[in-house]
This record gives sequence, C-alpha cells and structure tokens, in this order.
Amino acid sequence: MKTIKLRKVGNSYGFTIPKELKEKYNLKEGEELHIIENEDGFTVTPFNPEFEEWAKAFDKTNQKYKNTLKELAK
Repeated sequence: MKTIKLRKVGNSYGFTIPKELKEKYNLKEGEELHIIENEDGFTVTPFNPEFEEWAKAFDKTNQKYKNTLKELAK
C-alpha cells in the first residue's frame, strides 16, 4: 500500500502518483484518470468504465450479427 498526500492546487485539490505506479500502468502526463466511487471510498483508474460497457455491448452485437457484418465488409 502506498500513502499519498492531498494538496491544494488553486481552487482544487490533487495528489501525486508514485513513479512505480506511473511506470507499471504506463501513464503519461495529461492522461485522464477516472474516479469510481464505492462503499469504502473511491478507486482511481486509467480504465474508462463507460468504454468497458460500450465494448461489451459491441462484442454482443458483433457476435449476434457476425455473418451479416462479414457480408457487409465485402
């Protein structure tokens, strides 16, 4: 577990991510991180949960209409 400090940045607050985590998750400066609230607090993740929902829906549609999509691609 890593400990970080919350700091005031203008009218907002921010925190720094340890270098090891930045490198482990291949994070770049300016990259968007997503905050997901849960019962115990929140999770910060580089993975967009809305995109995950979209990807699941796409996969479902892609499987259902596999043959149709193959024909349209010709």
